[in-house]
Amino acid sequence: MYEPIRTKSVHSTMAGSTSDFPHRSREEELDIQLAGHLAALLAVTDELRGSAPSADLDGAAERLARQVARLRGGHAPVRAAVTAVGEEPQQTALHERAHALAGRALVVAASRADTAAAILAAERMDAHAAALAERQELSAAG
Repeated sequence: MYEPIRTKSVHSTMAGSTSDFPHRSREEELDIQLAGHLAALLAVTDELRGSAPSADLDGAAERLARQVARLRGGHAPVRAAVTAVGEEPQQTALHERAHALAGRALVVAASRADTAAAILAAERMDAHAAALAERQELSAAG
């Protein structure tokens, strides 16, 4: 009923052997993912530092930069210049975004069993959750 295939598959001839292209291990993929989440969290933290400078945000930014550099083999992350924003709705949105990014970083750090990154991500989640709660209290009172 069906005619047998007489030629090699297009997929096997184009790709060649599986050693023709580099493969990354699961751990390497998780390192890349975690570094990306932490770098994004660092960018949001730098934005927050511009609108509401604090020693907590400064320390968090330095710790995040060290973790990203460690995960990227010593390559320091690109940092944005700190500029003043100062708008309340903007700060709330930044804290929400930072909280979500810290949560993603925590999930990846836990699956990678990276205790230092997991602790840092959990601390940042708590800090941003507290900032959001404080903002909600202020808006409810005012």
